[in-house]
Amino acid sequence: MAAIVTNWAGNLAFHASDVYRPASVEELRVLVARSPSVRAIGSGHSFSDVVDTRGALVSLDALPRTVELDGSTVRVGGAVRYAELAPRLHQAGFALRNLASLPHITVAGSVATATHGSGDGNGNLATAVRAMELVTAEGDLVTLTADDPRLSGAVVGLGALGVAVSLTLELVPAFEVRQYVFEDLPLEVLDDHVDEVFGSGYSVSLFTGWRRPVVDQVWVKRVSDEAPDLFGARPADGPRHPIPGASPEPCTEQLGVPGPWHERLPHFRPEFTPSAGQELQSEFLLPRRHTVAALRALHGIRAVLAPVLQISEIRTVAADDLWLSPAYGQDVAGFHFTWIKDVSRVLPVIETVTRALEPYEARPHWGKLFTAVAPYARMADFRELVGAFDPQGKFANDFLRRVM
Repeated sequence: MAAIVTNWAGNLAFHASDVYRPASVEELRVLVARSPSVRAIGSGHSFSDVVDTRGALVSLDALPRTVELDGSTVRVGGAVRYAELAPRLHQAGFALRNLASLPHITVAGSVATATHGSGDGNGNLATAVRAMELVTAEGDLVTLTADDPRLSGAVVGLGALGVAVSLTLELVPAFEVRQYVFEDLPLEVLDDHVDEVFGSGYSVSLFTGWRRPVVDQVWVKRVSDEAPDLFGARPADGPRHPIPGASPEPCTEQLGVPGPWHERLPHFRPEFTPSAGQELQSEFLLPRRHTVAALRALHGIRAVLAPVLQISEIRTVAADDLWLSPAYGQDVAGFHFTWIKDVSRVLPVIETVTRALEPYEARPHWGKLFTAVAPYARMADFRELVGAFDPQGKFANDFLRRVM
């Protein structure tokens, strides 16, 4: 097939020599076995070069869109997106515990990069995985299950172990959510009440442009029918978009109207393109105990941030046991940045943010732009796992060589 030229945002031009769309798992196995270098691409929504390759790039879009319910789990194909999975689960009376801001992304790609969503009690999307099937370097089909200790290393695998052709996810009963938006929460409130603010809903996001000493918007998603009281923050008098002044039409319903979990937990509706890609993104996740100090550190460099920033989002994610998850072993707060689309201006600011957050043990999101990687306690174990699955480095790329 003709090469995919860029990722979703257009900030990366892929170097792939060929792009393939196999129509079956057997076809994929043959392709992987005969290729000296190969990487898989999902929705192309990563801003980093995590999927880039100078060899063969493989899209799973032509594979069967497998969605197989089995009690309290579901097996999904490698190309299935949350937008197509979630309504089917809800119709059957089930739900996922957590969803990301965008339902447009693939399950396999999101899991591989520890993409997360938010909520004090919610682990990232990868924590739902109970089994996975991989096409490995020799074209073998390998299944890892929950009783295999390697699964915790393979789930957030950055594409280094093989091509994920299916994932089995844990489910919970379907539930309803109400979404409320509040405006102008004084930043100083968070000094003493940060845990109460993040604990005010099932999922809570703070949005700020770092231009004023306030949180511009607080998005609270609740499973109860009572609106919270957020320390004097003003309830929005109508629907809002996270970016002030942008049309709220692409956003999920607000104003406390109850609705299914998959129509409230994401910020954006699947029938809309939430952005034309005119942006760059980065994100840093750090231990929850450092949240207030990190807020103050970023407020201290707001004059550097604001000129190249569209909006920043702060949210929480629960601890997990996945080796390359930024939430490995500890609850974290994520500081997300949606920048203007100007790499030459944005990269120096990302470096400034990296330095500002370094004292707080910040780790970057694997699928966003970053300039440095903090140590991971299980990185040596992950290298050993990669060596066992792919001794010749068939799935290696420049990204993996840098971070490993």
